Amino acid sequence: MTVLKAALSVVLATPGDYEMIRRTIGFLRAQTVVDRLELVVVVPSSITLDRDELERFSNVEIVSLGSFDSCGSANAAGVRAAHAPVVALAEDHAFPDPDWAEKLIEAHERGWAAVGPAVRNGNPRTRISRADMLIGYGPWIEPVSGGEVDFLPGHNTSYKRSMLLDYGEDLDAIMEAETILHWSLRAAGHRLLLEPRARIAHLNFAQFMPFTHVQFNGGRVFAATRARYQNWSGLDRWLFAVGTPLVPLVRLWRIVRSHPRASLAVLPNLVYGLMVDAVGQCFGCLLGAGDARARLSQYEFDRVRYVEPDWDAASIPSNDIPTPMEIR
Repeated sequence: MTVLKAALSVVLATPGDYEMIRRTIGFLRAQTVVDRLELVVVVPSSITLDRDELERFSNVEIVSLGSFDSCGSANAAGVRAAHAPVVALAEDHAFPDPDWAEKLIEAHERGWAAVGPAVRNGNPRTRISRADMLIGYGPWIEPVSGGEVDFLPGHNTSYKRSMLLDYGEDLDAIMEAETILHWSLRAAGHRLLLEPRARIAHLNFAQFMPFTHVQFNGGRVFAATRARYQNWSGLDRWLFAVGTPLVPLVRLWRIVRSHPRASLAVLPNLVYGLMVDAVGQCFGCLLGAGDARARLSQYEFDRVRYVEPDWDAASIPSNDIPTPMEIR
């Protein structure tokens, strides 16, 4: 293996063993440009790898943190350890199409600061899963038009590594809520691209209690991160808290407008999830993140535990529907 050939470093964090990430690594091994990929695996202490499954990568880097209690800190450590000029975040529950990396690399060669994929639901059989997908990935669900956007899919976007390193010690915290990172990049004059030819299948929560916990803690982390990086005063925080009942209404309108049929089919689940998220945002802006990052990470890894009991990788839907593109 040689680092010099890597055009893209893929950061994949896990608090467990190799089995937790084996499925995602299988999809990465199937990439058309696997020989141009560096795999950066972030773990708490040590991990036993299957070297036979990793030999096709340009390089494999293992980052041992000792411990980590959030996705943001783990991904930030992976970014710092990467060698390629572009880094892409991966998850143990997100599975890229074979030309995903190739399309990301091509887009970054055109100068974009960040490039994100189109997303489809990897477990669409339950209403909770479909509602979770609409809440978390509504703007990027395929078929979707590409082009310049204001923000991209969290935990699944690729970046120019140098731009992330400019955040220094703040990178860990701002990567907890990547929408805030995207807004920050836009404010600095950088441009973000949604590339619909780079596609992933994403597993979503299909069980009621995990869905509830994630909506609350995700909302709390988002609001706390937003208040910090937008330098909200105490008055700003209280005004936002008073206005949080409007948050689910605004978000619901945007989702229904973009996906009317899908939204109406799961409307009760969708409304519930948005309301729980708004409560979390209220807590976050007034009280900070608290232990929400650690609570959130309990569900972010090994997502297979929280999907349908009989789910297996063979059930991941493929999508051969041509998507409209407006690539600049």
